[in-house]
Amino acid sequence: MAILEANGLTKVYRRAASEVRAVDGISLSVEPGEFMAIMGRSGSGKTTLLDLLGCLLRPTDGALEIDGRSVIGASDGELATIRRERIGFVFQEFNLIPSLTAIENVMLPLRYGPRRPDARSRAGELLDLVGLRDRIGHRPAELSGGEQQRVAIARALVNDPAVILADEPTGELDSATSRRLMTTLRDLNRDRGVTTIIVTHDAGVAGATDRVVRLQDGRVIADERHDGRGFERALSGQPSANGHGPRVWPRLRALLGRGGAR
Repeated sequence: MAILEANGLTKVYRRAASEVRAVDGISLSVEPGEFMAIMGRSGSGKTTLLDLLGCLLRPTDGALEIDGRSVIGASDGELATIRRERIGFVFQEFNLIPSLTAIENVMLPLRYGPRRPDARSRAGELLDLVGLRDRIGHRPAELSGGEQQRVAIARALVNDPAVILADEPTGELDSATSRRLMTTLRDLNRDRGVTTIIVTHDAGVAGATDRVVRLQDGRVIADERHDGRGFERALSGQPSANGHGPRVWPRLRALLGRGGAR
């Protein structure tokens, strides 16, 4: 059974007498354990599609199932629960709370669900997993960009999600840090079986995945699977088998169930 199943998914924004079809009838099936990228130029609908798959936006039309369960018509509370328990989000801008330490940032999603006595040890274990055990007491301003993004990944994992949705996770990072980050995501995918979907405009990042879905004008124009060695090729700067080389707070509040997305 697909972990995510979209059929005819559509999101229309109406402005005065005109309308923009940001996502225009997309059908997409994502199997458990996939490591895939969504690519397209600016305005192609990448982030809107990711927000629909992550239940941050409601579609104008179409169907969406997560773990075989339809989320169309779900209440705001039900969607918040799905986001907290089934989906981990990683944003380009990191979205860490400046006044909180690394471990407190990782623990943040646990505040909005059932109380977990092991919250602190769980957060520490995840920071260790992403190589930041010695940085648990540091605040975001004391961390590099790559370290902040790894804290964000640990936070995304704290509720044991079935899916990680990453929106341009390497967009603010240099190439060397980007490679380390992609290695972290790939290791999580391989070792823990976490389904991972990465929105990117970077062909090198896309080349490190096993599947690339390409969008144009809100529609899927290509759905390509790699030969399984694209990750190693991308990290070494070689072309892959298909020829490819190497507003924040409202969304954070929404995924935690503390208000609507804007």
